[in-house]
Amino acid sequence: MVLDKLGDSLKRTLSKITNSLFVDEKLINELIKDIQRALLHADVNVKLVFELTKKIKERALNEKLPAALSKKEQIINIVYGELVNFLGEEERPIKTDHKPTILMLVGLFGNGKTTTCGKLAKYYTKRGSKTALIQLDVHRPAAYEQLSQIGKQINVDVFGEPGGGDALEIYKKYQEKLNKYDLIIVDTAGRDALSDDLITELESLNDYITPHEVLLIMGADVGQTAMKQALGFKEAVNITGVIITKLDGTAKGGGALAACSVTGAPVRLIGVGEKLDDLEPYDPHGFVGRILGMGDIKALLDKAKNAISEEDAQDLGQKFLKGEFNLIDLYEQMQAIKKMGPLTKVMEMIPGMSQANIPKEIIEGQQGKIESWRYIMDSCTKEELEDPSIIHRDRAERIAKGSGCSISEVRDLLKHYKQSRKLMKAFKGKKMDNMGNVMKQMGGLMGKVRPR
Repeated sequence: MVLDKLGDSLKRTLSKITNSLFVDEKLINELIKDIQRALLHADVNVKLVFELTKKIKERALNEKLPAALSKKEQIINIVYGELVNFLGEEERPIKTDHKPTILMLVGLFGNGKTTTCGKLAKYYTKRGSKTALIQLDVHRPAAYEQLSQIGKQINVDVFGEPGGGDALEIYKKYQEKLNKYDLIIVDTAGRDALSDDLITELESLNDYITPHEVLLIMGADVGQTAMKQALGFKEAVNITGVIITKLDGTAKGGGALAACSVTGAPVRLIGVGEKLDDLEPYDPHGFVGRILGMGDIKALLDKAKNAISEEDAQDLGQKFLKGEFNLIDLYEQMQAIKKMGPLTKVMEMIPGMSQANIPKEIIEGQQGKIESWRYIMDSCTKEELEDPSIIHRDRAERIAKGSGCSISEVRDLLKHYKQSRKLMKAFKGKKMDNMGNVMKQMGGLMGKVRPR
C-alpha cells in the first residue's frame, strides 16, 4: 500500500476517537501528539507538522458541533479535511485538449524519469490518445535504447538518435512527424544536481518546444528535500507540476507530498509501483481517504473503466437485472479484476475494507487462487461453463486433472460461483443506470471473496 506505515499510524490514532466513551481535551491532545508522531516518521517538515496540528486542535476544541454529526464524527471529519488541504487540497489533472499536447519531463538522475515517460504514454494511450515519445537525453549511455524498449512494450512510437547529438537539433529533426500525434512526451537529460549546464539545456528546449506542461519527476525517497528540488526547477524552467515516483517503496513520501504542496508546484500524478500500469492521478481527497482506511471509490471506478469496456459492463448489468450468471460471466469478471491490478491495491480503494484487517498474505493468496481458477475454467467444456450445476464428481475429477489443480480447488471455485450467483439474484429487477453502478456492485462482490 502507498505510505502504509503512515496510514497504519493514522488509522490507529482515529480508532482511539471511535473507541472512546467520550471526547475531552485530554483525548484531543493525545490525538494531536499521535498525528505529529506519524507525520514526523513520514519525514514531513517539523514546522509544517506543527502548523497542521495546531489547526486541527483549534478546530476540534472551538468549532461548533454540526447538527448532523456526533463529536467523534466531527473530529474525524476535521482531521480528514485538514490532511486533504495539507497534501494539496484538490486534484490538478493534466489537460490534453491541444493537438498535439506536449509534456516535457525534467528531473535529476535516479528518479525514474524515462520509466515515467512510458507510464504516461501507456496511461494516455489507454484513454484514446495517439502518443509518441522522444528521447532528448543525449548524455546518458543507452537512454534512447531504454526508451525504445519501453515503447515496444506498450506499442508506442519512439523518436530519437541512438548515438546522441544535440538535443534541440534532434527535436527539430522529428518535429514535423511529431505534430501528427495527439500527445508528445519529451524525455530530457538529468544530472546529480541542478547544475548550470543542465539549466541552460533545459531552458533552450523549453523556449523552443514551448510545452503545455513541464513536469518534474521526483522520487518520494527524497523526503523533505523535495521542496528545494521543486523550487529550484520552478525557478529554472517554470515547472507546472510534479510527478512523484516510488511512493510504494518509502516511508518518506509524506514529506515529498507536503513539500510540493507548499511550493505551488502541484502534484499531478503519483507512481505506486514498478509496472508501467502503476501510475495514478493524484487526488488529495482520495489519497487521504485511502491512508485513513476510508477507501477511494473514484480511483476504483477509474481502474474499473479501463479494465472493462462500457459495452461489456452494460451487458453484465443486463445479466444482473435478469438474475443470470454463469461461469463464463464469472471468468470475465475475474479477468476484469485482474486488469485492475493486484488485489491488495484494489481492496485498499474499497471503502471499509481496511477495517476488515485482512492480512496482506491472505489477499495475495487469494490472487493466486484466482489464477488457479482460471486454469480450471479453461479445462471446462462450454456446456459446463454455461451450466455449472452439471459438474458432479466425475466431471470435477476430469477438470482437476486437465487443469493440474486439486479436486478441492475445483469445489472451491464452484462454491465461490454459487455465492456469486446468490449475490447476482439479489440484483434481479433492480435498476442500474450506468457503468459506475455496475462496477460498485463488482466492488461489493470483490469484498466477498475470501479464502477458505
